[in-house]
Amino acid sequence: MARPTSAADAAGLGRGRAVAFVLPALVLIGVFLLFPALWTIYLGLTDYRLTGLAAADPQVVGLGNYTAALADPRFLSSLWLTLLYVGGSAVVGQAGLGFTLAWILRTRTGPLRRVVEGAVLLSWILPSTVVGMLWFALLDRDDGTLNALLHTPGFAWLLDYPLLSIIVFNVWRGTAFSMMLYSAALENVPPSHLETARLAGASVPQQLRDVVLPTIRRHVLTNLLLISLWTFNDFTPFVLTGGGPEGRSEILPVYVYRVALHDGQLGVGAAISFLILLINLVFALAYLRLLRGRRRAEKVTEVAEVAAAGGPPA
Repeated sequence: MARPTSAADAAGLGRGRAVAFVLPALVLIGVFLLFPALWTIYLGLTDYRLTGLAAADPQVVGLGNYTAALADPRFLSSLWLTLLYVGGSAVVGQAGLGFTLAWILRTRTGPLRRVVEGAVLLSWILPSTVVGMLWFALLDRDDGTLNALLHTPGFAWLLDYPLLSIIVFNVWRGTAFSMMLYSAALENVPPSHLETARLAGASVPQQLRDVVLPTIRRHVLTNLLLISLWTFNDFTPFVLTGGGPEGRSEILPVYVYRVALHDGQLGVGAAISFLILLINLVFALAYLRLLRGRRRAEKVTEVAEVAAAGGPPA
């Protein structure tokens, strides 16, 4: 029997045509993702500046930018504010409110559900800058809509509560994604399981804990991973507070902007950007490890149930 000259090709393209088919995508990935990433890593090792002699002839400084950033109190403060921002607006706010809305609307029909879904989706599809300016008008000290509604003229929300203001803003803006994901996930919860739990006397919190959350935990982890990464790299709060007052809302993306473009230290800004990438990688690996741990636990449980039943059916 003659040996085949090439590996089996399920699509029938052949190796040459298959490479030609994916080559444009690989070129775009290289130009717009790989090259900027490598260039950022290189800049982080130099004293490159936006203007001056260092802009014309940058010198390699090794890890000096990284040690300087890690020793900078502004960086550590921005990192802490970013973690609070992510925890408050993404993990607690968007995930919690999104699940609450999805749970409440899962059995609702009629115009009320359509109005709520439309309002939430509208906040998500509007451009971030437009939403930021609308919230600036809402929270403005002199002519803000919120002060007019509460009869508190002159109250400076963005000055007195800057971090809380951008957290509430981001919750309002990003809840739609979590709500849609959880709405789809709740469709996978068998109604018979909820009915059985209800007839057994389980309260709503017990139903959520014992039936709903175990069923949709993969969706929960996926949602938390995505919204945490998006929020960690969010620059939109700059439109509201500009990082102020006195750095009290200067999250890491805003801090990088100030260092790299406002102060002209592109090398330091590139180093901080790479540190942000590493932090994002830690977030992603932690979520993925937790997800894999859940899958292994499920497999162990399935094996134990089969063994308890006397082995797999013949």
